[in-house]
Amino acid sequence: MARIFGTDGVRGVANQGLTPELALRLGRAGAAVLAGNSGRVRVVVGRDTRISGDMLEAALVAGICSVGGEVLKVGVIPTPAVAWLTRDLEADAGVVISASHNPVADNGIKFFSASGYKLPDPVEEEIERLVLSPADDLPRPVGVELGRVREVTDAPERYCAYVCSTAGRGLAGLQVVLDCANGAACRVAPVIFQRLGARVSLLHNEPDGTNINVRCGSTHPEDLQAAVVARGAMVGLAFDGDADRVIAVDAKGQVVDGDAIMTILALYRQEQGGLPGGQVVVTVMSNYGLHQALTAAGLRVQQTRVGDRYVLEEMLKSGAVLGGEQSGHIILLEHNTTGDGLITGVQLLQVMAATGRPLSELAAVMPHLPQLLVNVRVADKEAAMDHPDLLAAVAAAREQLAGRGRVLVRPSGTEPIIRLMVEGPDRGELEAIMGFLQRAATGL
Repeated sequence: MARIFGTDGVRGVANQGLTPELALRLGRAGAAVLAGNSGRVRVVVGRDTRISGDMLEAALVAGICSVGGEVLKVGVIPTPAVAWLTRDLEADAGVVISASHNPVADNGIKFFSASGYKLPDPVEEEIERLVLSPADDLPRPVGVELGRVREVTDAPERYCAYVCSTAGRGLAGLQVVLDCANGAACRVAPVIFQRLGARVSLLHNEPDGTNINVRCGSTHPEDLQAAVVARGAMVGLAFDGDADRVIAVDAKGQVVDGDAIMTILALYRQEQGGLPGGQVVVTVMSNYGLHQALTAAGLRVQQTRVGDRYVLEEMLKSGAVLGGEQSGHIILLEHNTTGDGLITGVQLLQVMAATGRPLSELAAVMPHLPQLLVNVRVADKEAAMDHPDLLAAVAAAREQLAGRGRVLVRPSGTEPIIRLMVEGPDRGELEAIMGFLQRAATGL
């Protein structure tokens, strides 16, 4: 049976792979499964700024209502806000319509449980079974038993107030540039940072449905790097399209990635005696410099497969409260159940305000081993991973870097892409190795 749920919900090109018909069935099946024996389910539904959001939201909401579910529409809002609002509004589930950092043509549908966590695999598998079933035997209530839609107009303000409440102190005196990626952060990010006292200037904060993630945000920080320097700001923050990620830029225009942000937060929390378990959970893609900086400070580093799902699983298992990915998807479990770019950004600026140290100085505690990342689009990512030519090239690269660096090759969880990573002490050598790997992967 074909899988429709990936590592981060259901993804696809809107109106092709992810059609309104599929969204309708996901709404029906999801609401029916999550209602359980209660018969009624209340579902928070939010979305990012993509043009396809209107179409998919209408279909998803229709599906939920068609099995008697009540929809709490919260509009354009970050993914982590949907996770938090699901708990705050005491709903039974949350659904966000977003493809995160992916191009505008893509979109996605992701479910959260009543506790704000992503659904367990068995629950997703049951929803998937119902969606793919040839027969639709789900309830079809009529009359007063049909579901309703309620607009939660104060949802952005609720979330802004909550994020501000996680700050232990204000941000007065800090001048920050916010790159909102023309996405879900546009409405809430300026409110949060201004309310905390920072002097805020904005970049890519005019969404029109088609410009989300276009040469901006956490995956394209070039404009932010230039803007921070040109405007004489102390720091810049770049979110992705659904604001579950954030990366920073220091006053010199240098990028401070997720690894460096986690290192800064972990070391500061340790100094304050507030890092339970003395550990941080990262993925195999995290730079070796993070391991060096944290272990030198007496902290333990737990490593998982790539994907925030695996980071979260390990955090819940080990009791860690801080974990995440180099991409800037960082989970602070004391504050939210999923990666939250707004909360992470606030916490990072809190460290700057509390210590009075510039971001460049804080980030310097983590040495960065040169690391090259390249994505290669392929026809079939699973077949490409087993192709003899690619396997031979990877083996040769690993032999060359043995004892001095790393080679990682993995399929994307959401796209037909093979991700290549090489890490080692010599950038020139890494570029040659990466070229070798790219040639082996191209055309598979």
